[in-house]
Amino acid sequence: MNGDAPTSTNSVDALRLDGIEKRFGSTRALDGASLSVRQGTVHAVLGENGAGKTTLMRVAYGAVRPDSGRIFVRDRQVRFRTPAAAIREGLGMVHQHFTNVAAMTVAENIALGGRGLFSRARVSTYVRTLSASTGLAIQPDLPVSALSIGAQQRLEILKALGRDARILIMDEPTAVLAPTEAEELLRWLRRFADGGGSVVLITHKLREALAIADDVTVLRYGRTVLTAQASRVAADDLARAMLGDAPAPTPEISVRREGGSPVLRVAGVTIHDSAGVPRITDASLELREGEILGVVALENSGHQLLLRAIAGRERPSTGTIEGGRVAAFIPEDRQRDAIVMSYPLTENVALKGSGSARGRMRWRQWRARTRRLLREFDVRTASIDVVARTLSGGNQQKLVLARELAGSPRLVVAENPTRGLDTRATQAVHERLRTAAQSGAAVIVYSSDLDEVLALATRIFVLHAGQIRECAVNRDAVGRAMLGVA
Repeated sequence: MNGDAPTSTNSVDALRLDGIEKRFGSTRALDGASLSVRQGTVHAVLGENGAGKTTLMRVAYGAVRPDSGRIFVRDRQVRFRTPAAAIREGLGMVHQHFTNVAAMTVAENIALGGRGLFSRARVSTYVRTLSASTGLAIQPDLPVSALSIGAQQRLEILKALGRDARILIMDEPTAVLAPTEAEELLRWLRRFADGGGSVVLITHKLREALAIADDVTVLRYGRTVLTAQASRVAADDLARAMLGDAPAPTPEISVRREGGSPVLRVAGVTIHDSAGVPRITDASLELREGEILGVVALENSGHQLLLRAIAGRERPSTGTIEGGRVAAFIPEDRQRDAIVMSYPLTENVALKGSGSARGRMRWRQWRARTRRLLREFDVRTASIDVVARTLSGGNQQKLVLARELAGSPRLVVAENPTRGLDTRATQAVHERLRTAAQSGAAVIVYSSDLDEVLALATRIFVLHAGQIRECAVNRDAVGRAMLGVA
């Protein structure tokens, strides 16, 4: 399926991939995929989880070697054996999971991979100059561990620009950003392209793609199924190309507005961060069976500390939390906090309750349970014996959801549960959370996507300046409360 192919007054493509094939064992990740990125444009790459988007761009970046196919940079055929070779040709990639070294400063991270004697003063001056010229504000002497998610992403971009990247590959760049940060980033990418650079934007957000992109390409099952100018396609066209036959509408699952018995009580909770700074002050709330409580906050507002305290992963400085020990927990960063990348899928499923489980492991039963959960949650993999790192990001997230939501938990705490998921998988997650609430669970959901919270929640609490308070389920009211406006 092809739309109107992009045309350009510039005959030179900044980046072109033709007929790329790649297998991982018995799994065909790319099946003759192609992509042409015009110089001076933003090109959105769309597709379901496992469609091959990230693999294709990792081929372009030299991180994955294709089995066959050709790569061209500015109409010259190249063969990248390592990312260093791609970097020398002007490519830079900002991965969905950042590669910054948390224990090092901004300047030290930017200097990594360079040559010669390291001079802190010289590199700091260079970072300030680069930051000023690009408009990506960041302090060179700050440790990465002290940066917000948005600042860490700015650092990733500066690392690429510091190596003279003119072709930027962005993998789901707005997935972990607050709405204002996402808008700021997209404006910057537009300016970068208008200044002669080229951007490849991997995203699941159709409206985002159509709002910023000049051209779009859709992959399905490792094949290029649509290439078109963004101005000539609609969101429905892209959805059909991504999903094939139109998916059946998600059944509306009624959630009880008036909750049942109390499941969670939070009373007078104050939480300090690792530096001793109070981030949550005197928080109180009650959650009952059948309710879905949406938590809304700007990035770096301390919401993660509150959610993890509720889920029993953090200790409050003062106050009490009753009911959190039974929580199913879906963390925002799956690779750091939810799965062990080098473990097989069965062992990752068996991690549930590992802090309190006792006795011998009955692996035959665990393998049977894993097969059932992978089938029920549509986790796409060649075998339960593969290690978690072989799954796409979306399938890793579905593995976490399958493990945590199995067994009818009484309390579910979810941080950005649809991060990195496509439209179909996002609908499935929403259905799972609503089903859990309908079955009597109390559900807490934080999402950086305000529309997602408004669609799911029966009640909303907004966190601002360390204070949490209930708010009407209304976009305008929630937006004002996020900014501290009465």
